[in-house]
Amino acid sequence: MIHYRLENPDEVFSPGLVFYEDIIRRNIATMIRIAGGTDYLIPHTKTHKTIEILRLQLEAGISRFKVSTIAEAEMAAMAGAPWVLLAYPLSGPNVGRFAELTRKFPSTAFSALVDHPDAADALQAYGDEHETAFSVFVDVNNGMNRTGVEIPALPALIARVTSLPALTLKGLHIYDGHLRNPDFAARKQEVDAAYDAVFREFTPEPGWMIIAGGTPSFPVHAQRDGVYCSPGTCLLWDWGYGSGLPEQPFEWAALLLTRVVSKPAEGIVTVDLGHKAVSAENPIDRRVLFLDVKGALIGQSEEHGVLRVDNSDDFHIGQVLYGVPYHVCPTVALHETATVVRDGRTTDSWTILSRKRRLTV
Repeated sequence: MIHYRLENPDEVFSPGLVFYEDIIRRNIATMIRIAGGTDYLIPHTKTHKTIEILRLQLEAGISRFKVSTIAEAEMAAMAGAPWVLLAYPLSGPNVGRFAELTRKFPSTAFSALVDHPDAADALQAYGDEHETAFSVFVDVNNGMNRTGVEIPALPALIARVTSLPALTLKGLHIYDGHLRNPDFAARKQEVDAAYDAVFREFTPEPGWMIIAGGTPSFPVHAQRDGVYCSPGTCLLWDWGYGSGLPEQPFEWAALLLTRVVSKPAEGIVTVDLGHKAVSAENPIDRRVLFLDVKGALIGQSEEHGVLRVDNSDDFHIGQVLYGVPYHVCPTVALHETATVVRDGRTTDSWTILSRKRRLTV
């Protein structure tokens, strides 16, 4: 795909992460269009972890954000985000860190998740000791079995939360990331069934916010009146979702630039794209898709990627290759910075700020 090639690749160290700003802006616009505007859109920052991208979203009129870590929450507040949900259970010292964050950035309305009575009691205990109040959402497990209260126990947990004076219940968080059927009609049916199961014998209070889904279920929940959607990966897109969610019109906006460093045997070339530069949680054939190259990754170590190619004579030492990560979110977190491209030329460098576990809080 020639439009991803840089006019000045010699200015990019490899292995390097490259952000295409024009495409990021288009993906933001597409996200807003699918959501029918910005009023019910709460994009996730976990994919990009970059304050400049968050500011692009603010400029586009998006005012609410979801985050996975306290560092991401702080980054969002630093950018001027007026509303932030930490969509990860608080435990141990992170309860105090979250409270400190709310004090440090009073202009941002922060909320946290609760999915167990013990977690609610821990927030209340901190609130009693430090005269602190917490805004919370109850996290509902509608089938993913990662976090969340099971549906039959939902009314009891809500009653517990609403009985605690330090906690103010704002609504429900329902994440269905396990529903990724590549057939959209089948996925929609599964998403609808999982969502409807939450409310089969339960009616939310008027005024509660209902936050549902991620990128795979985004087009489904976007059709519900009054439901807030929280896609994330679609901002940068990747090979995995691009091949598995064909109905979504997002574009790859984050690529990996790598160079040929060795030709150790006929039919094999080695690039500087190892485990430390691209997410390696998937099988070797689902880690990176090389553009404009007839070859496939057959091996990796920390700093090396080994490709099987038809003819190694077609490659030269130092040759630049471009790859699309299968899973962009953990790939971005492996890089300290990203080279920014506008109109085919590198123009800037953005820090992947909240790849850190701690900023100041």
